[in-house]
Amino acid sequence: MQEFPPVLTAAMAAELLQVHVEYLRRLVREGKLPSHRFPGGRELRFLRDELLEWLAVRRGGDGTPKSEDHAAQSTPSTAT
Repeated sequence: MQEFPPVLTAAMAAELLQVHVEYLRRLVREGKLPSHRFPGGRELRFLRDELLEWLAVRRGGDGTPKSEDHAAQSTPSTAT
């Protein structure tokens, strides 16, 4: 497993979470993912430990998706 530094760029954070960088940015815009910006800056930074904690909580701590996450993913759409 690759070692990640304590402070990550968006690309590094996306790699750590194994998601596309645009999806990562969407999570930030929606306020679902902890991130940091320098005052007056546009660059996003992420703290590795915050992301790992966020992931553990999201995954239920035991590596399995939380029930509401699983239900949202497995519920088929009912378009009529």
